[in-house]
Amino acid sequence: MPRIPRRARTREREFSVYAIVRCGGRQEKASVDDVLTVDKLAGEVGSSVTLPAVLVIDDDKVISDPAEVGSYQVTAEIVGAAAGPKINMIHYKNKTGYRRRLGHRQKYTQVKITSIASGKSSTKAGASKASTARSSSAKAGAGKADTEKASTEKASTEKASASSARSGSASSRKKD
Repeated sequence: MPRIPRRARTREREFSVYAIVRCGGRQEKASVDDVLTVDKLAGEVGSSVTLPAVLVIDDDKVISDPAEVGSYQVTAEIVGAAAGPKINMIHYKNKTGYRRRLGHRQKYTQVKITSIASGKSSTKAGASKASTARSSSAKAGAGKADTEKASTEKASTEKASASSARSGSASSRKKD
């Protein structure tokens, strides 16, 4: 039997877009229409969640720069709840009659990846809106800080005058 070269034996990989996403303290490989089992998420069945991407593979292009990866949106739809295997634990102490049985079953959520999209234009618009909101809140915060600073200075001068009045009266008593 003739030997087939290794390259010919393996299927040609069809590159598509997939991402490594962070969910529940772990990282999972996610491509469109995959169903992932992740730690329990708050949300209704059918609702949409956005998962943060750590790495994106777009055809032959590997994107790992946090600034570029941040522009990609990985959205998923909650399919339903799932439960892990039952884990039985037995506590036993010798010669005392102490025995305890415990059980645990981890709760999971199954999500279906609906899209991995680059939202470059929407991200820039969102960033400009966020920066305008930050600057307006900073201005409001600066005004608030000025009034707080003035009130604390006023309170400290009142305390100083009160303490000097007390110490002055005490010194006048000593002289008598």
